[in-house]
Amino acid sequence: MFARLREDIRIVFDRDPAARTFFEVLTTYPGLHAILWHRFSHGLWGMGLKWLARFSSLLARWVTGIEIHPGARIGRRVFIDHGMGVVVGETAEIGDDCTLYHGVTLGGTSWQKGKRHPTLEAGVIVGAGAKILGPITIGAGAKVGSNAVVVKDVPTGATAIGIPARILDAEQDRAREEVANKLGFSAYGVGADMNDPMVKAIHGLIDHSAHADQRIDWIVSELERLGGKAEKAKPEDHLDADSLNKLVD
Repeated sequence: MFARLREDIRIVFDRDPAARTFFEVLTTYPGLHAILWHRFSHGLWGMGLKWLARFSSLLARWVTGIEIHPGARIGRRVFIDHGMGVVVGETAEIGDDCTLYHGVTLGGTSWQKGKRHPTLEAGVIVGAGAKILGPITIGAGAKVGSNAVVVKDVPTGATAIGIPARILDAEQDRAREEVANKLGFSAYGVGADMNDPMVKAIHGLIDHSAHADQRIDWIVSELERLGGKAEKAKPEDHLDADSLNKLVD
């Protein structure tokens, strides 16, 4: 029991740079308190003491602001940071090494009995305010962005953002980042909320620029293959950040 407690406290130091001392973490971290209390409530639930388990989880919610149904299954080294407003449903499953931030909901979409809440595999990170709904699976190592609403499975290692959540295209995002660096700013500094028309417009310009660069590189390589010579583009020929801002304005 004490070895498990030390493990729980050590993971707080690993994931929260604000943590300073063992005593501080043990006495002032509601996420840790909620996890420890849940183990007690879950034990009561497993022994068939359903009402007592529910009452115990109710007390935990009053103290920590975190509501975890005693029937939920939570693995080892799970970290709930800040924690206020976190809700975890009865049939939810949280794997080892997961991290949840405040305002996260692991909820159901049906009033039917049986499995109706999400499963988070090992190492999942769920950003503040995210809602993961229904008997879906978030693959190991996946990330869910802040305020995302996820209603479909998320593949292993993927990142889901938006309302409703969409899976980021890693190749496209890498190309955007490369072009954005050439322009002198990061695309994600503007924001990744694709519901914002301005962000859509800027991402469209960046995607177009990346595609044009690829086509030009192909044309140049073909010319060289055929024995022709192509003049290298000058730095001033590239669209810079000021020019892009003028286009947006």
